[in-house]
Amino acid sequence: MKAIKTLLLSAILTGMTLGAGGCAGRGPQDNEPFPDDGAGTPGAIRGRNIDRRVRPGITVLLDDSIKLVAGKRVALVTNQTGIDEQGRRSIDLLYTDKRAQRAGVQLVKLFAPEHGARGTEDREHLADDRDDRTGLPIYSLYQQTTVGPPDSLLQDVDVLVVDLQDIGTRTWTYVGVMLYSMQAGERRGIPVVVLDRPNPLSGAMAEGALLDSSLANANYPTPGGRTNGFALYPMPLRHGLTMGEMAKLFQAQLKLGTRLTVVPVRNLHRGMWFDDTKLPWVRPSPNLPNLTSALLYPALVPFESSNVSVGRGTNDPFQRFGAPWLHADSVARLLDDLSLTGVRFKAERFTPNNPGDRKYEGRSIPGIRIEVTDRERVQPARVGAAVLWALGRVHRDSLQIDGPGFDLRMGSARVREALLGGADPDAVLDRVLPAVIAFEKDARRFYLYR
Repeated sequence: MKAIKTLLLSAILTGMTLGAGGCAGRGPQDNEPFPDDGAGTPGAIRGRNIDRRVRPGITVLLDDSIKLVAGKRVALVTNQTGIDEQGRRSIDLLYTDKRAQRAGVQLVKLFAPEHGARGTEDREHLADDRDDRTGLPIYSLYQQTTVGPPDSLLQDVDVLVVDLQDIGTRTWTYVGVMLYSMQAGERRGIPVVVLDRPNPLSGAMAEGALLDSSLANANYPTPGGRTNGFALYPMPLRHGLTMGEMAKLFQAQLKLGTRLTVVPVRNLHRGMWFDDTKLPWVRPSPNLPNLTSALLYPALVPFESSNVSVGRGTNDPFQRFGAPWLHADSVARLLDDLSLTGVRFKAERFTPNNPGDRKYEGRSIPGIRIEVTDRERVQPARVGAAVLWALGRVHRDSLQIDGPGFDLRMGSARVREALLGGADPDAVLDRVLPAVIAFEKDARRFYLYR
């Protein structure tokens, strides 16, 4: 009942969206559908020819807002997720599309986040590269951690364009790349254009512990600094925002002087999941092959800082967890007894092959698969809290956690300590619910979609 109550409160709050300014395109405040090429005809006025298909920010930029980059030398921050509704790369569109050429757009360089421009790397210290099709240089923004565009590479740039896919979870380093690009733009006096994309988990809910303000660090990375690219701002683990909405939130809350423009997604509505948009799914990272893994990612991402495998090196990462010492049947029974909404748990064995986290490579280990039965009702943050509680109950001596790393992901040392101390996971997350509700209420002013 507590979980259902949480869902209802969240639905009520997120349903009351407000418009926000500072966006390109026509009518972002209410996100009315854009007409197709026949909009000037009487049939289009009557709504017969209205194009209601979802179009990402790159398409809206080229169709509707090319003036933002016309005649400008453009640096594009992107990777394999930067594509239009037909799967065409934003790189190619800005480099060779007739609309960009007519406007005199000059794409001069590329910046790539964690996992590289192709999204295939699962390691640190990514080297600079060159794009095969255009010959443009690709500068890596991922070394030991996420870094920002350096001033030395922005001297010949008139505008920074960011086109990256978020996954709806606070721990995503692409958001850090966007924030650092905004800060670099502010410092250099360069406008920043964020091409928005859908939140794959929909924008209908925020949940999970807010990142403790003592852990949040939105500062621009410097040598020897403690930035990491994902623990940026006190927001819930599942935040319910798009990249463009987060850009507007950062601009206001961090008091940035960036000349920011967000190009919104056309025909996106707040309750849409990624598959509802009919846009092509591209792995945002090597370990998020599908929407189910993205949905359960916030549940298991804290366990990256533990001796628990989260299924890296299998076909379904973040849909299972395991370890050689796990009593899978006992833990699965404990979890099922909690009657969490929208999921069930199944004991199994799995073998990580070439896992990026190097946990239990080539070993068959006992594990538990998390099966989603109702994605509208599942609350991944509560699932993750329950998993930590159950592992603490059954395996307190075997479970090893790197506290600082775990807390940066889950959001709060107090939440971690309470769960490991045996507190009811539902009660623990109910205690943080007022902060989530307050965040949602405040974030409504940055909403771009109803």
